[in-house]
Amino acid sequence: MFGFCPLASGSKGNCTYFATSQVSLLIDAGLSARATRLKLLQIGVEPEKIDAILITHEHTDHVRGLVGLVKELNLPVVCNSETARALLSLFGEEFSFRIFSTGESFSLGDVEILPFSIQHDAVDPVAFTLSWAGKKLGICTDLGFATSWVKRCLQGCDYLLLEANHEPSMVHASSRPLIYKQRVLSRQGHLSNEEAGQLLIEIAHPGLKHVHLAHLSSECNSPETALRIVGQALLSAGLTIPLAIASQEEISLPIHINQ
Repeated sequence: MFGFCPLASGSKGNCTYFATSQVSLLIDAGLSARATRLKLLQIGVEPEKIDAILITHEHTDHVRGLVGLVKELNLPVVCNSETARALLSLFGEEFSFRIFSTGESFSLGDVEILPFSIQHDAVDPVAFTLSWAGKKLGICTDLGFATSWVKRCLQGCDYLLLEANHEPSMVHASSRPLIYKQRVLSRQGHLSNEEAGQLLIEIAHPGLKHVHLAHLSSECNSPETALRIVGQALLSAGLTIPLAIASQEEISLPIHINQ
C-alpha cells in the first residue's frame, strides 16, 4: 500500500509503516521482528520490501525489535548520532547506520524527511515530518511539551500521528508510583489529551485531512476519553478534523494515499 499505517502505538511497542511508490519505511521498531512481519503481511506488505528503519529515540518501546529486524531484513538504521551511540550501548550490536543531523532535512527516495527536536527524557529524541509529491505527514509522539519549534514543523501537515497519552486526572488517580506520575506529567514526559487538542487547534488548516491520536496510556487514558476530549476541543474552536486512534494491540486505520 502507498500511504501509512500505525502497526502499534503505546508503551508496549511502537511501529508505523510508511510508503510511496519509491520507498518503504518503518518508523520505530518497538515490536518483535515476528510481530512486525505478521502485521506487515496483514496489510499486504512484504517485509522484504522495507528499505530502512527510522528511529525517533532509544527507549525500549521504540527499539525492542530492532536487532531482529535488521538481521532478518538487512536494513539500515536511520537516526541521529546520539541515538546511534545509545543503541550501540543498549544492544552491543553493530548496525548499518545512516546518520542524520537533528533539525536538518534529508531524502530517502522521493521523500524529504525533517527530524526535529522534541522534549522527552531521551538522549536526542526527534519527531519527523515526511514530505512527498506535495503531501506532508507528521509523526510526533513522546513529548512532554509542544515547543514553538514543534508547532512550526507540524504546520501544513496533510496527515498527522500525534500523541494523546493521558488524562491528567486519571494519572493522579492511578496506582502508579509517584515518580511515574511526575515523569508523565512533566515537560520531559508525554502529551495529555488536552495538550494534544490545543496543539491541533494551533496547527489546524483546511488541508489537514486526518489525525491519528497515538501512544495512549493503557491505565491513564482510553480511546473514548481521548476522542471525546480532543474532539470537544476542536469543536469548541469550530474545527472538524477526522480523528482515529492508533491502537496498541490492533493494526490501526490505514491511510491510503494515491501516488
